[in-house]
Amino acid sequence: MNPAPNLVLVGPMGAGKTSIGRRVAERFGLAFVDADHFIEQRSGATIASIFEHVGEAGFRERERGALAELLAGEGQLLATGGGAVLDAGNRRLMRERGFVVYLRAGLESQLRRLGRDRTRPLLQREDREQVLREMAAFREPLYCEVADLSMDTDGCTAAEAAVRLGTQLAERWQLTGAAA
Repeated sequence: MNPAPNLVLVGPMGAGKTSIGRRVAERFGLAFVDADHFIEQRSGATIASIFEHVGEAGFRERERGALAELLAGEGQLLATGGGAVLDAGNRRLMRERGFVVYLRAGLESQLRRLGRDRTRPLLQREDREQVLREMAAFREPLYCEVADLSMDTDGCTAAEAAVRLGTQLAERWQLTGAAA
């Protein structure tokens, strides 16, 4: 068993962090928090608007603050944004305050799942496949570095993936802290 006060999901866009995370949080009685939604609520602006007004660097600054605040708590399942692992401090904090699960998704799955999505600023380009390929090449080692557990989400629904992940977590993770 690997005890931690929170579960943290990392992985690329379209891996299922939010849809799988909600189901797993319910199974384990955890509060579900989507980091991007938290940032939007705190700032009163959409992620796209934040990117438009302060750029990716400004967004990443807000993301660092949000993760620090959220991970100070306990008994949560935190679905991070795909780029949260880019910051070394974020990776350190995730490892210290959570059991980190890397949800993997292949390029074809990402393209299929994100096909109609028009809200993600980094995908607002014609060459979506190339953007996803470049992000994966850079971020994959960071996801692996921080992960306590990795699970492929290709070829299964969010419900199926949540059942599989729940089974693996029951064997490998234990909630610690006041919420335990």
